[in-house]
Amino acid sequence: LQIEYALNRVAEGRPALGIKAKNGVVLATEKKVTSPLVDESTIKKIENLSSGVGMVYAGMPPDYRVLVSRGRKQAQQYYTMYREQIPTSQIVREQAAVMQEFTQSGGVRPFGVSLMIAGYDDSGPQLFQVDPSGSYFGWKASAIGKNHVNAKTFLEKRYN
Repeated sequence: LQIEYALNRVAEGRPALGIKAKNGVVLATEKKVTSPLVDESTIKKIENLSSGVGMVYAGMPPDYRVLVSRGRKQAQQYYTMYREQIPTSQIVREQAAVMQEFTQSGGVRPFGVSLMIAGYDDSGPQLFQVDPSGSYFGWKASAIGKNHVNAKTFLEKRYN
């Protein structure tokens, strides 16, 4: 039941999408402020986890900030140990594991965000989507957030 609530929060979130190309990945999102009094420069929807990995979200901003912090810590720990940047697939696995753990641990709720994680490493450009349940998949192009079904249909028709 809590996963359904988390998925509803994602579906109500601002749309975001990712498109993988031969030489990179593009992440895009809508950044609307709720009031003209809000300082737009303080709202960050796309963040770097390391020099080769970036992430965007749809859903609850406070949950996203927690995952950004954890992801950066994981990337830094990997760099400290191996002296190279963390592979995209590994940071995706670790983020997904944290999100999955929060679906079954007592006293916590699932994260109310879906993530689109893009990276470029020795395997080339990569794009992953991680859902609140902790499940993740690689994509050529995908969308999350409000109207994600229409956005995915649009991408399917035009992706080559």
